[in-house]
Amino acid sequence: MFNCFFRQRLFPTMFFFFVGFFLLAQATPGYGKDLRVGFIDIQAAVANTKEWKKEFISFKTKFKREKESIAKREEQLKKKIEDLNKQSMVLNPELKKKKEDDVLKKKRNFERYVQDKNEEFANKEKEITSKILKKMVDVIKKIGEEKRFTMILEKKVGLYFDQSVDLTPLATLTYDKIK
Repeated sequence: MFNCFFRQRLFPTMFFFFVGFFLLAQATPGYGKDLRVGFIDIQAAVANTKEWKKEFISFKTKFKREKESIAKREEQLKKKIEDLNKQSMVLNPELKKKKEDDVLKKKRNFERYVQDKNEEFANKEKEITSKILKKMVDVIKKIGEEKRFTMILEKKVGLYFDQSVDLTPLATLTYDKIK
C-alpha cells in the first residue's frame, strides 16, 4: 500500500520539485549582473539647450508681433461693429443689410486669419521641438553607449530613482558642445 502511494503521488511531486529546483538554482546569467539604468527628463533637456532658447526667443518675438497685429485688427473690427450698431437706426434697410454683410464677411475673414496663424505658430513650435528632439535622441544614445548604460528611461516612467543616474544636465551639456 505504501509502495503504491509512493509511486502514484509522492514520486511525481518530488520529481517535479527537484527538476524545478535545479532549473531555478542555476547561476544568474551574465547579462543580468551589470544592469545600469539612467533617467532623463527629455523636455527639460531640450528646453535647456542653447539652440532651443535661441529658437524660442525668435519664435516668441514673432508671436508677440503677430499677437499685437491681431489685437489691432480686432479693435478695428469692434469699431466697425459699434459704428454699424449706432448707424443702424438711421440707415435705410438696403444699406444697413449691405454694411452688415460687409462686417460679417470681415469678421469671418478675421476669425479664419486668427485660426490660420494659431495653426501656423503651433506647427512652427512643433517643427522646432522635433528638430532639436531628434538631435537630442542621438545625443542620449551616444551617452548611453559611452557610459555603458543598459537603458535610459524617461523620468515620467519611474516614481523614484537615484539622482546620480539623472542624465538630464549631461544630455543638455553634451548637446550644446556638439552644436
